[in-house]
Amino acid sequence: MSKPLSRRAVLYGVAASLTTLPAPAQAPAGLRVLEARPGRIRLSGARETGILGFDGTMPGPVLRYRQGDELAVRFLNKMDRPATIHWHGLRGDNAMEGVAPLTQAPIAPGASFDYRRKLSEPGLFCYRPSVYGATPELVGRGLKGLLLVDEPAPLQADADLLLVLDDWLLDDAGEVIGGFDDPAASRGVGRIGSLLCVNGAAAPAAQSIAPGARVRLRLANLSNARIMVLSVVGAQPFVIAIDGQPCEAFEPIKRSIPVAPGARFELMFYMPETEGAKASLVLRGPNGEDRDLFVADAKGPKALQRPPIVSLPPNSALPAEIRLGEAKKVDLVIEPRKGGAGPAWTINGAPTKAYEGPALFKVAHGTPVTLGFVNRSGVALAMHVHGQCMRLLHDLDDGWEPYWRNGVIVPPGKTKHAAFLVESPGKWAIHDDILEHEARGLATWFEAT
Repeated sequence: MSKPLSRRAVLYGVAASLTTLPAPAQAPAGLRVLEARPGRIRLSGARETGILGFDGTMPGPVLRYRQGDELAVRFLNKMDRPATIHWHGLRGDNAMEGVAPLTQAPIAPGASFDYRRKLSEPGLFCYRPSVYGATPELVGRGLKGLLLVDEPAPLQADADLLLVLDDWLLDDAGEVIGGFDDPAASRGVGRIGSLLCVNGAAAPAAQSIAPGARVRLRLANLSNARIMVLSVVGAQPFVIAIDGQPCEAFEPIKRSIPVAPGARFELMFYMPETEGAKASLVLRGPNGEDRDLFVADAKGPKALQRPPIVSLPPNSALPAEIRLGEAKKVDLVIEPRKGGAGPAWTINGAPTKAYEGPALFKVAHGTPVTLGFVNRSGVALAMHVHGQCMRLLHDLDDGWEPYWRNGVIVPPGKTKHAAFLVESPGKWAIHDDILEHEARGLATWFEAT
């Protein structure tokens, strides 16, 4: 198996073909300074692309902690525009959510803000700005990274790999194309880039791994809008965590998973035992236009035999059940709005004022809530509720899927229901994780008291 990257390389961000995680480090002492600033990176070929990146890189540094550590980050804005850091997928601590203007004011150029929060739950999360109306450009120019909180006893694996999946829209000179407020994107499928990247370099990423090795593959879709249907070819994958929350290990149907923007999946599989055989992560495309994102070839001495793949311990902080009969039921009827200026979407028949408007509803924390996402548009939505973990309810009965989610994909013309228990007070955003949709009105919020 190839030599792992050094801890410095992983923590400070490199545009490598693949990131192999080192052994967990001790909790960082004091504040970790994280700067948002311009930079230049090579996404493809010899040309460099101007970006905005955390510490000037894309993806930003992998922030790795142990369960129970305190996240202590001083965000320093060295750009010419305001920004925040939103800790995507973390539960609780509303004051540290980083959603402007809902939970804080945006951090002005030259200013700083200290984020401190307890990392009580393990999992894979991501961090990015959240400034209403400006998020698509901030993220689309490169401000994004991963936060990893290790469980106390990690599952045994011969290779522990991290994949940041992304796409970029570039001109002939290799620079990012503007037009982040394009009305067609905000009402359609969003901003879809033509250059697919893995860990800041053009796909596919490649790695040689020992035959028969057990691989833990942690992946995150950090694109603005692309909903990715990903398949594992050449190996049998088991899903062990979704959106940072462990689940009972299961084999996905057709070895495929739908991954919306902002979603994270953790898979485990065994490499083929035949020298030279391959295991690939494939992006399924229309009309069979599939693309390899990651290719691992079996090479070198055969790995030691390991016991069967098992599940991660469940998160005991999440409720064993949600009392649906006692839930506050709220529907969001979502439709595209006709006309040019102003919001491109309506919720329940009216354009919203997003995070500056009134709360969609108010509840006491501890209340079960059922949300109905009614998609009356011709495009898929990726509805996300901040600070909560949801159960996707079955369409035809009162059951739910056996895993927790931060977001729900709602196909065109369909309705999906999700339930959660409100456990933390504060103002919590509800929006489409297709960022162009959110920036033009597909956003609202609720308050927990």
